[in-house]
Amino acid sequence: MIDTVFYALPNLQGQLKGKRYGARHFLDKVALDGADMCAYLLATDVEMSPHHGFDLTSWDSGFEDTRVVPDLATLRPVPWMPRTVLVLGDAVDAADAPVEVAPRQILRTQLTRLAAHGLHAQVGLETEFLLYQGTYTPTTGIGPGGLVPAADMNLDYALDHTPGLDRYFRRLQTALAKAGMPVEAIKTESAPGQVEVTFPHSGALTACDQHLVFKHAARTLADRAGMTATFMAAPETGVGSGLHLHLSLTRGGTPILPTPDGELSTIDKSAVAGLLEALPGLAPFYAPNVNSYKRYLGEAFAPTRMAWGFDNRTCAVRVVGHGDGLHLEVRLGGADANPYLALSAAVAGIVHGISHDLVPPRQCVSNAFEASQAPLVPLTLEQARSAFRHSPITQEAFGEEVVEHYAQLAEIEIDHQRHTVTDAEQARWFTRA
Repeated sequence: MIDTVFYALPNLQGQLKGKRYGARHFLDKVALDGADMCAYLLATDVEMSPHHGFDLTSWDSGFEDTRVVPDLATLRPVPWMPRTVLVLGDAVDAADAPVEVAPRQILRTQLTRLAAHGLHAQVGLETEFLLYQGTYTPTTGIGPGGLVPAADMNLDYALDHTPGLDRYFRRLQTALAKAGMPVEAIKTESAPGQVEVTFPHSGALTACDQHLVFKHAARTLADRAGMTATFMAAPETGVGSGLHLHLSLTRGGTPILPTPDGELSTIDKSAVAGLLEALPGLAPFYAPNVNSYKRYLGEAFAPTRMAWGFDNRTCAVRVVGHGDGLHLEVRLGGADANPYLALSAAVAGIVHGISHDLVPPRQCVSNAFEASQAPLVPLTLEQARSAFRHSPITQEAFGEEVVEHYAQLAEIEIDHQRHTVTDAEQARWFTRA
């Protein structure tokens, strides 16, 4: 018997934030009319610290409430939480209009722009994360004397996992299936303790909704197993975890990527060109914090050049699959990315390319890390924020309100790093300065 409802509003960082309701109260008071939550859920940093600089809400306006209306189509059981279901909601303003800076609404807007071309996106998300033994605290740390990876070697494609890892994978796979989210595959990756989970293609909004639920399950079940799961893009020097977007375009339910001879259609060539041209100015949507940019290392399976190619993992945009399964894989996003925003950036790039009948550059058939003619991925959040604010493509696709909101969020992250002395700085300079 269900006695608890998790009622959640996805926040800027792609986390589930909200309230636990008794099931009866939710049905009687919330299911039809929604509930009030503080608007700062859509205007705060990852630590939930209130800040000046957001137009949506601030100290100056008293951090007022916003109404959150349930999307009952998202209702699902969360089997790792006893007798509990989850419902996602959408923020609306005093006139019942959607709050445009909310991540789910941003994605809806981009999908509407794509639909204006008679096109729809089917999406499969592939994410990596790291498992560590023990419970993380800021004083525990990572590495010698702190948490160590749940595996001590490269287990890429391995099928001989430790009993602890095997139990965790089984529990995660079972829990997600019972939540209506069966995985496509789970595999260990090249970094010790690194895991990759892929999901089948589904509607774009559904894929992102499910991704937030998946992360909740991954963290909760890891904690119960005496481990910590992290979705940092670069949790250790030389280690990177990505969120890859597998995108198929359809028209009337029919895939349009491949031509009968297995090549890309004209529309899809324009989509590739649009991605390469637009994504450099949209990096805060797929690489949202300072750490995100430490994943972009040469020859480390995270792209550093805006290149594309067939089945080429060194490229930012990889064309992969066979027959009707041919699709685009956008490899730029880190595991720390908000999936709604990362996918919004990709859809905006596709719309840009199709709207302007763009033609992609020559495909890369070798090592894209050495493709000096291809533009670089932004190297820092400072570069990314500047490009984001001043890109005509970004402004046209998202509008000033959304651009300034997320530029402010990036500035908060930059300021935090600018004023924080790190362990790495102390280790390098403490006795040498």
